Amino acid sequence: MAWFASTRAIAAATLAAGLAVAALPAWPDSYPSRPIHLIVGFAPGGSGDIFARVIGARLAAELGQSVVVENRSGAGGTIAARDVVNAAPDGYVLSAGQTPEIAINPYFMKDVGYDPLLDLRPIALGGVVPLALVVPANAPYSTLPEFLTFLRTADRQVTFASGGVGTSGHLAGELLKVKYNSKLTHVPYKGAGQALTDVVGGQVDFYFPGLIAAIPMVKAGKLKLLAVATTRRSAAVPDIPTVAEATGIADFEFTLWAGFFAPHAIPADLAMHLNDEINQVITEPAIKARLQDNGAEVTPMSIYQFSAFVKAEAARYQAIIRDANIKSE
Repeated sequence: MAWFASTRAIAAATLAAGLAVAALPAWPDSYPSRPIHLIVGFAPGGSGDIFARVIGARLAAELGQSVVVENRSGAGGTIAARDVVNAAPDGYVLSAGQTPEIAINPYFMKDVGYDPLLDLRPIALGGVVPLALVVPANAPYSTLPEFLTFLRTADRQVTFASGGVGTSGHLAGELLKVKYNSKLTHVPYKGAGQALTDVVGGQVDFYFPGLIAAIPMVKAGKLKLLAVATTRRSAAVPDIPTVAEATGIADFEFTLWAGFFAPHAIPADLAMHLNDEINQVITEPAIKARLQDNGAEVTPMSIYQFSAFVKAEAARYQAIIRDANIKSE
């Protein structure tokens, strides 16, 4: 996929970083000797929260120590990210970081208080999920073309939800606003859970959540799934079209990924140990199947591959913000 770095660049980064590891202090053999806190920057119920809880529970068993998931929502995930940046770099406070607070908001909002590329150490990628265009089950449209006609011709205010300002779902809605209806109104929430609830209740017209968070409500008949917001269809819902197919917006590519990060000064060998453990967890057949069945793509990465991925995502979203002239609220 487009978001993978080239093999040559990754190999060079791996060699350079590998030479530096020997000079850094080793982590204690007793690690972990107390609970590990995994910080999620959004309220429960969203894609990142699901990743954190599924992977964290299995990671606890592997490490022989509790992994406590903490939701610290606010400011598009940046409050939680700052908490991790300022934590001791000993592996006991980690971030279940997501697209917004790592690849979007530090370049979109003012004064977030950290630079993710300098202040956080990428550890491992949990997974990537496509965003899904969902509407209330009782909406008068059932297909993507019908929905787009509604956007073009609506004679009332049309609203779209997001899990927060600067989330990938926010940007996806803003791009439809640019292309189809300049009067669309953004309604930000503190996380996907509350946003999904209000879409189900009809308080908001549509939403682009992560597919992994949307599928349970779609299966329960509470939401209609009209499209996925990637340039190719999802294997989890192969009959659902992409937004690009109906709109002709060839680069309509919005995903939500979740990964594990630590304060930047974490010892390199501890970071690599955690990378090994997390990659082992996400490739276990039961865990991998559970994530894939809900639309997640699970691809284990080395620290260096994940670092390259994060940099590429930041550059991609900066281009989307610039080209669509999307402004911070």
